[in-house]
Amino acid sequence: MQMNDKAQTTMDVVHRGLARRYRRERLFRRLGLTAVLVSIGFLALLFASIVANGWTAFQQTEILLDIDFAADHFDVDNLARANYSALVKQGLRQLFPDVRGRKDRRRLYRLVSSGAAFLLQKMVMQDTSLIGTRQRVWLPADDEVDMLIKGHISRVGPESQRRLSDRQIAWIDHLTALGRLKKRFNTTFFTAGDSREPELAGIRGAMTGSLLTMLVTLLLSFPMGVAAAVYLEEFAPRTWWTDLIEVNINNLAAVPSIVFGLLGLAFFLDVLGLPRSAPLVGGMVLSLMTLPTIIIASRASLKSVPPSIREAALGIGASRMQVIVHHVLPLAMPGMMTGTIIGMAQALGETAPLLMIGMVAFIVDVPSTLTDPATVLPVQIYLWADAPERAFVERTAAAIMVLLAFLICMNGLAVFLRRRFERRW
Repeated sequence: MQMNDKAQTTMDVVHRGLARRYRRERLFRRLGLTAVLVSIGFLALLFASIVANGWTAFQQTEILLDIDFAADHFDVDNLARANYSALVKQGLRQLFPDVRGRKDRRRLYRLVSSGAAFLLQKMVMQDTSLIGTRQRVWLPADDEVDMLIKGHISRVGPESQRRLSDRQIAWIDHLTALGRLKKRFNTTFFTAGDSREPELAGIRGAMTGSLLTMLVTLLLSFPMGVAAAVYLEEFAPRTWWTDLIEVNINNLAAVPSIVFGLLGLAFFLDVLGLPRSAPLVGGMVLSLMTLPTIIIASRASLKSVPPSIREAALGIGASRMQVIVHHVLPLAMPGMMTGTIIGMAQALGETAPLLMIGMVAFIVDVPSTLTDPATVLPVQIYLWADAPERAFVERTAAAIMVLLAFLICMNGLAVFLRRRFERRW
């Protein structure tokens, strides 16, 4: 009887302990799920805020004017010196012939972007047959008009507290009623370089600079990173020297990116004299930052290849190099590519090291070579975020959306490559 009571008591203790452990496990799982949901919630809030502020930048308010390209306005020998601004003003006066005073006319002219004259110049330079004709041309409205149409500027309130006067708003309403003022897809945002005028600013120059910089980064960091990983993992003897190298590689992966920018400033610019604010130098700096990530990922991929693959290849007479090139590297390459893409995605979003080498300059022209002055998309976002005009707020958010789209695509490609080519042993 006592033995049964003792066994019963022991089982009760065990069951109570199990019940307590199960409760803790459920609590831990709930805490983990709560943490995941909170993280996703904050991420969704961030994306929603960016999209809410930036989607309107993909539309631009434009005004339809009748432009008279009369031949007496142009010098055939020098078309660039024609008074294209006068053509824009003439088109506005024809729509509002009752506007007489000098002050009112200046306000009327401000409805159209100050860069409209350059667009007309570009049209004539590309097609001289326009001279002597009368054309209906959609021209970008001023950024204040654009903000009013998009609802970012209030129509109510004292006139002294608004950038647009009551009469200017009346002219805008009249143009809207005539069908001469509409929101159209903002192709300029994707086809133009940077500009001081928000309605003329685009990301083409920054995107081209980012692509050229990433090209240099990939060409330098990928072969060097793979070669270093193969040597350390397959050929280097296990000595204190290789241990020191491994420790330093791991430490470099955690070094703040601005330190690499200081290194690029001191060595690439001051010592080697390479051009400032060029994709060549930017790619070299980012390759230094990306190398540790690629080396670590490549070594992990090499370690995942079973030793039996090497032993089988050596057993049939293959040399050490043949084993690496023909058997180990093809099996480890998916992991290496995944690490490289993740490292490149990290480099694509970097700003601090590029600021140190001068890529923060105001660049209007789209770069065409690796040594042309250029900027990159994160730096472009940084510059626009510091601009005082309200219209740059939406363009900053829109540029962030484009950058996030690139990063998501690169990370998605890394996941695809890992799942498509990964082998489980």
